[in-house]
Amino acid sequence: MVIRSVVAFTWVAGTIYSMTLGFSTNAVNDGVCYSNVVWKSQVAWLVHSIWYFISFFVIVLFIFTFCYWRILVVVRRQASVMAGHSAPGPSAVQTHSNQIQINVIKTMTFISAFYVVTWMPLNAYFMLIDFNLVSYVEGVFSILTFVSSFYISANPFIYAVKFDPVRQVLASLIPNSINVSMSNIWVTRCRR
Repeated sequence: MVIRSVVAFTWVAGTIYSMTLGFSTNAVNDGVCYSNVVWKSQVAWLVHSIWYFISFFVIVLFIFTFCYWRILVVVRRQASVMAGHSAPGPSAVQTHSNQIQINVIKTMTFISAFYVVTWMPLNAYFMLIDFNLVSYVEGVFSILTFVSSFYISANPFIYAVKFDPVRQVLASLIPNSINVSMSNIWVTRCRR
């Protein structure tokens, strides 16, 4: 229920935001449509720019950090419970728990850094345009949009490669005959 509510909220909120911004800031002059250029005041434009940067970049980065921190807390709690059930001294459970914690930290760091590297240039470019420090160039905008979109398309692959639980689920989805043939190919390559 919560997941469906979040999905519905994001669709509805995104639609309302886009339509409100579009209707209030678009204009048609001499048959040419100008998008997001007609603002009631310069202050409204700058306030929107700062709000947009904070809402769609800073808060998203905070959510990454907060959610991964919560995952790490749960992993540590489960590790302490499992350690209480095992024999004293270093055990396989503690080693496995440490590996999971390290994997979560690496994944969090990589995802967050990749997000910053791919989205910060576009957001910084918009801020520079909004504060009249640079002018809009279509080619620069297209390249920066491609780079930021690369994050969206690469994100599932990052999880598939970096995060063991996701990798295990994906491996379980592949039929066993393909799994066996792929592992044979891997063993053959490693022996060369």
